[in-house]
Amino acid sequence: MPNTSARPKHGRRTRRRRREDPARNELVSSSLESAQQCLFSQDYGTAFVHYLLVLNLAPEFKDFATESFRFTLFKWAEELDSVGRIQDLFNCYEQALELFPTDEVILNNMGEHLFRMGFRDEAAGYFHKALKRRPDYPEARENFYRVANWLVERWHFLMLNDHGRNRKYQQAIQKAVQSGCNTVLDIGTGTGILGMCAKQAGAAEVYACELSKTMYELACEVVAANGMDSSIKILHMKSLEMEVPRDIPHRVSLVVTETVDAGLFGEGIIESLIHAWHHLLLPPQRGENEFSEQSATGRVIPAGATVFGMALECVEIRRHHRLCVSEVGSLSMAAAGELRSPVSCSSEPHDSMEPYTTERLSRLPGGYKPLTEPFTALSIDFNNVQELEGLSSREVQQVRLPVTQEGKLDALAVWFQLHLDEESSISTGPQEDTCWEQAIYPVHNAKDELIVEVSCLDAYLRLCSVAVVRDGHEIRLDKCQDLHYSENPISHANQEAELCSALACLQTDQNQTKDFCMVECSEMALLNNQDYHQSFCRALVKLISQLKLKCQNREQGAGVGSDLADPVNSTDRSDLLYVLDVSEGFSLLSLIAASQGQVKAYSSVEKNKQQEVLKRLAHSNNIPEQHLEFWLNYMDDEQGMLQRPSREELWSAIILDCIETCGLIRQKLMEKASLARVTFQIHVLIYLIDTRCLLEEGGRIFPERIVVYGKLVESNTLLLESAVQGQEPTLGFNIAPFINQFTVPVHVFLDFSTLDCNHLSESVELFVLDLMDTNANYSNREVKVQATSAGRITAIPFWYHIYLDQEISVSTLSQNSHWKQAAIVLQQPLEVQAGDWVRLAVKIHKSTISISAYVDCVPGPMEY
Repeated sequence: MPNTSARPKHGRRTRRRRREDPARNELVSSSLESAQQCLFSQDYGTAFVHYLLVLNLAPEFKDFATESFRFTLFKWAEELDSVGRIQDLFNCYEQALELFPTDEVILNNMGEHLFRMGFRDEAAGYFHKALKRRPDYPEARENFYRVANWLVERWHFLMLNDHGRNRKYQQAIQKAVQSGCNTVLDIGTGTGILGMCAKQAGAAEVYACELSKTMYELACEVVAANGMDSSIKILHMKSLEMEVPRDIPHRVSLVVTETVDAGLFGEGIIESLIHAWHHLLLPPQRGENEFSEQSATGRVIPAGATVFGMALECVEIRRHHRLCVSEVGSLSMAAAGELRSPVSCSSEPHDSMEPYTTERLSRLPGGYKPLTEPFTALSIDFNNVQELEGLSSREVQQVRLPVTQEGKLDALAVWFQLHLDEESSISTGPQEDTCWEQAIYPVHNAKDELIVEVSCLDAYLRLCSVAVVRDGHEIRLDKCQDLHYSENPISHANQEAELCSALACLQTDQNQTKDFCMVECSEMALLNNQDYHQSFCRALVKLISQLKLKCQNREQGAGVGSDLADPVNSTDRSDLLYVLDVSEGFSLLSLIAASQGQVKAYSSVEKNKQQEVLKRLAHSNNIPEQHLEFWLNYMDDEQGMLQRPSREELWSAIILDCIETCGLIRQKLMEKASLARVTFQIHVLIYLIDTRCLLEEGGRIFPERIVVYGKLVESNTLLLESAVQGQEPTLGFNIAPFINQFTVPVHVFLDFSTLDCNHLSESVELFVLDLMDTNANYSNREVKVQATSAGRITAIPFWYHIYLDQEISVSTLSQNSHWKQAAIVLQQPLEVQAGDWVRLAVKIHKSTISISAYVDCVPGPMEY
């Protein structure tokens, strides 16, 4: 405490004023003026330097200059980002945060740059700081939700809620520790639950490692909250980097891990265990079997695994991995060549392709049909290091599978049984209630008897259907890509004809590799969505016919109608209608527009091979080459200028890709749709648009309107996949409050048609987004919906009706849609009785939907 007796006795001493420094004041004044001039002339780099000088010399100007400084920082950062000056970009943000260390807007924008560049952990830290500064800041909250999906993947919640799985691991660990395994290493500890099981079982020493910074910090918090932080050492590193005695004092007697994915080996368990046996584990007992319990030796939980497979027919898998239609809209696809998804189980895998994808077979729309009995593909002993080391060099195994049901072979589905010890195992089969999905290996069409090759090239499990056996003849599928089989029984004569055709195919040059074009699974499903493209085709035909007629009337009125005799070959650009497609990814909508004649279409397709496909399709569908433009090709050309329509510089139609495949409105759609100014200098090309400013009279934006629909449901599944439900599923350990910090209220990639739920209301209109008149939109709305059944409202799934015009629409809920749905999961379930009115407060902020639900005490109809 200060010495109060030292205070002056005759009144407060007058504070000395800071001496005025004319030179400083002159510098501040001139720099501030220069900053504003540079800002006006869009010289953001120089303006930023001037603002730094002003605010460092005169902090009293901070309040006055905050908004201008933020704007300058963000614009300069965009320029630095566009030219790849990443270090300079971050230096600018660091300088800004020295001046404004708690500015939530700057913190949030710094996080956005970090997230885009892949620094997710660091980005989460900045979003969290912004939220601590301002908890109601919607941009930071939405960004934190977005990054949370990357940092703590959603399967963590489902896995921790899987009490059966957790209990079996706990029992196996307890049995091993009680048999003498006193030192334990938990590889890939996640939340630390397996390490805590080992300590609870009585292990003398427990170590754990975790590569993810977020999960490492989470595990430290969880272990501390459960009173074990002094007895469990957690390391932020890969187990492959661990050494004795640098990281742990000596070798351990037990390794526990669950670093397995749906394809068993995808998370690197083989490499981790080989390293552990050589460097971290006590050596195994010689001569003992895989479940040896000798306390002086090392062992692994799980002790091993058996992999199973099954051939199946499934329309849902087929339409995501193969082109199933001969026409898309009005276009013949014959010239498209071979289109492939990024997933291929080819016997000669491409570097850019994954060997398998994952699906929960029990939830596939339309179900699936097994074509064979399940077969054993592979067994592995995790306690045998020689077997682990020899896995990649194993001889390719051929399995012959009698086809038990006739059909089209779409995929090989794979699951496994994880043997924890000699008594306990966990199955990930399609009929099990488990947190795992199944691995899916898409294949070609076949029937009768299949020959499947099983290998472990580069420590990934690979299954490839390589041949079909018919009438004793082996037909190689990978050498005869175009061989197809009828689903119906065929005559012996037809079988012979097909066999001859196949044998002729085999005599072609075996070294010839077929060129292919890769499209994403969602893009393949989009190509197979006939309703979507037919609807767009009808809407475009209507619009273009109207505009052609209007154009002809205008030209005839001017006395030049005869010039329209050959509009396709006309050299006069004023004869053309202009369509701009800014869809994401591989889109044929620009080509559909160009196929209508007298239309020049600008496509957003960027990949070279995909552009080549569109050019081939244009040629084969008699579309003049000059009527299709790839405007993103100008991005690297500083002198390049996207040629705007010459007729009043307006567009006839602008096509927007509004809904993401996951079921959400595309990020910042409404902001982009309401921009009043567009510059087509390519280095600053903006995505879109105030359509009324850029569309010619009668022109249209597609879609013109989006209507959001929803429904009240009770779904325990969505609860389990969204948050850990208390301590019971986690064996009494206190984990839920910590991992639930990463709970995201919106559940995406949902298939409402197969969701296990009780419907508690009819569908209701939640929101309307008008893209033709963005000024007519609103940011919040209240809706009343009546419960039709009693239950607990746990979630509100939502989907979209996309109106291309007043009459033509497509739904993201349709059976053949390439879109999935999304759902708002309520933090607290809401109890309702049949007849209750529920008030929904629906908000949309920067394309993000949020919904709160309340039981309304005042009965009444739906309100707006």
